[in-house]
Amino acid sequence: MFKYLVNLCGWGDLKICLSNVEFKKGDKVIVEDESGNILGTIKNAIRQEFKKENDAEIFTILREATERDLKNFDKNSKKEKEILDICRKEAKRMELEMKFVDVFTTLGKGTVIITFIADGRVDFRQLVKNLSRIFHRSVRMRQIGSRDEARNLGGCGVCGKELCCVKFLGEIPSISTDMAKVQNVAQRGSDRISGICGRLMCCLSYEADQYRDMLRGMPEIGSVVNIKRGSGEVIELSPLEQMIKLRMSNGEYVIIKKEDLK
Repeated sequence: MFKYLVNLCGWGDLKICLSNVEFKKGDKVIVEDESGNILGTIKNAIRQEFKKENDAEIFTILREATERDLKNFDKNSKKEKEILDICRKEAKRMELEMKFVDVFTTLGKGTVIITFIADGRVDFRQLVKNLSRIFHRSVRMRQIGSRDEARNLGGCGVCGKELCCVKFLGEIPSISTDMAKVQNVAQRGSDRISGICGRLMCCLSYEADQYRDMLRGMPEIGSVVNIKRGSGEVIELSPLEQMIKLRMSNGEYVIIKKEDLK
């Protein structure tokens, strides 16, 4: 059994797919989905030690895409702009705050899957009914985030390198403000630690666990500790150097090592 990361529909996370047949990067394959058969592109093979997330959905590759599948896909793709225009008009008429970014039609049942971005949850049930009546097909809505949009569009980060969400395949990790705090970069301001998607940078997760290990046994900023010279308030931590900066009760500033704490 072979495992692959497959790009389905062009948007969102790459999906884990299983196959009895070996494929190479770039091959076009047909993947089974509850909405019908979907054309996908092999992005990478997965090593045996790959660990999937507990909630990660696994798909099955049915076969390699045929010339007929590709022609069918191209035929559906030519209608995308028309479908998106209709979606935007209907959403505007219903006063729904939605940004439609992509649409594709499955090869099997002809289900229209529409991808959109919105702030918060949107009740689009009536919109789906209206669109199904217009297209005479089953319609599904799929909401993605700004990270997914940035991954699909591509680009470079402030570091000058390709975006992490594009360079590193697989599911986009959840980034929290705690990761910025343990690395002492939260005080730089949200604009300095946010990516082009407007969310916290993916790279904040890379060394967060190492910083947590280095901070183990170190006092919190704002706490009062005792050393041989007296007591002082912790005003700065340097996890890499295992150093602590204190403001003593007499106003003097002192830098000590972690092992100097009583």
